[in-house]
Amino acid sequence: MSLFRPRSNFKKEQVKSGIPEGLWVKCPICGEIVYKKELERNLDVCPKCNYHFRLNFKKRIDITFDEDSFSPLFEDLKPDDILEFKDTKKYKDRIKEDQEKTGLLDAAVSGTGMIEKIKAAAVIFDFSFMGGSMGRVVGEKITRTFKYGIEHKLPVIIFSSSGGARMQEGIFSLMQMSKTIAIIAEYNRTDLPYISVLTDPTTGGVSASFASIGDVIIAEPKALIGFAGPRVIEKTIHQNLPEGFQRSEYLLDHGMIDMIVERKDMKNMLKNILSIFLNV
Repeated sequence: MSLFRPRSNFKKEQVKSGIPEGLWVKCPICGEIVYKKELERNLDVCPKCNYHFRLNFKKRIDITFDEDSFSPLFEDLKPDDILEFKDTKKYKDRIKEDQEKTGLLDAAVSGTGMIEKIKAAAVIFDFSFMGGSMGRVVGEKITRTFKYGIEHKLPVIIFSSSGGARMQEGIFSLMQMSKTIAIIAEYNRTDLPYISVLTDPTTGGVSASFASIGDVIIAEPKALIGFAGPRVIEKTIHQNLPEGFQRSEYLLDHGMIDMIVERKDMKNMLKNILSIFLNV
């Protein structure tokens, strides 16, 4: 069962009304119809309800790191179909399609960059690649990034956006949960900061592992954060959930995250946190 709400019929409505497709975007939270260029000027944030739309890895890098300072790491890592998994499609075909669609080899990018002249290592998820799901490549990139942070004495930041573990890789995907937690335990002995930034959505095995154990846990406004989705929980416990359940604001009220930071303020907040931890 999907963790996310059903897709809107807005595109079909556009075609029927004669509105050129791609000019307008419907906010999934408040339903506001927003001019796409206006949305982009506003850092992909809904001007009515402040919902932060999902960003691809390129936009995330552009708004987070100093210009031309981001250098990718571990670019040679790519997924393979060791289980020869097939549902309605072969896994290897799904990989190929998303690689062509996104320009990525897998759902996360690793690298180093400067944030207001402070160097940090980072992992950035891209939800458009198989729902940002975590398989062996993503787990390995996270592990290598923390090892790189240890070796080069760098803070680590992870921007999560994921539906969770990648089912097409079975137990090999679930193993990445313990693998990433183990390397973070090793990293913690350095006293370097690990900052976890939760964006919409951060769910499943990602929320239940590395995303929830940062020294500082930040969320973007109205991000869906949790293990199972609210509809799955309601059907399981047969009870209605509280208003805003599993959104950033609810988690902050219940002490599960440290702060909510708007996208326009994120770079400056990261700089301030890193300055405090690193005493620079």
